[in-house]
Amino acid sequence: MSEFITLMARDGHEFSAWLAAPTGKPRGAVVVIQEIFGVNAHIRAVADSYAAEGYVAIAPAVFDRIRRGIELGYNPDTMKEGFGYVQQLQPDKTLLDIGASIAVVKHAGRVGAVGFCWGGKMAYVSAGELPIACAVAYYGGGIVAELGKTPKCPVLYHFGGRDSHIPPSDIDQIRAVDKRGTFYIYPEADHGFNCDMRASFNADAAQLARQRTLAFLAQQLRGE
Repeated sequence: MSEFITLMARDGHEFSAWLAAPTGKPRGAVVVIQEIFGVNAHIRAVADSYAAEGYVAIAPAVFDRIRRGIELGYNPDTMKEGFGYVQQLQPDKTLLDIGASIAVVKHAGRVGAVGFCWGGKMAYVSAGELPIACAVAYYGGGIVAELGKTPKCPVLYHFGGRDSHIPPSDIDQIRAVDKRGTFYIYPEADHGFNCDMRASFNADAAQLARQRTLAFLAQQLRGE
């Protein structure tokens, strides 16, 4: 079962989160951190897919700090709009929302974070600032600006070889800081390759990255 619920962060801010529960006993929990397009149909589907794998999954609507109910599609105009929203967010407040989401699902066991694009950066930041067991960053743009925050748990990174937003030099800088991180480069993939609603969707890369992510979560959250 999946539904929007209302949470409260430690500063009293109320926000929505998409909560997806597995049918059987939970195998752990996953916090899905959105792209710049909000908790839209794609992010909800991602959360549902992790629930289908046995995890309690939750996707906090961090844009609720700006305005409730922001859900964007994928085109140049909405990308510009989404970037505008991100610039209005205060990172410490976003961490409060992610932290509240962790608190809601930690009853299911160890908690991991999986983020996409801007959410990939926030997954990296969460690995150094919040009580999670692991993090997965899909094409995390802007991580190089956060390298002063060293991850305290294992992090898995997925990057597209054709992603002009994240040059190889950025990946090298991240490798130099997170020496125990696991890095995968998908040579034919572009930015956003995991999203089947984007023109840059790459089915082969998305499938392989998912297999690797599920194996990583199984190891870090369940010790398999």
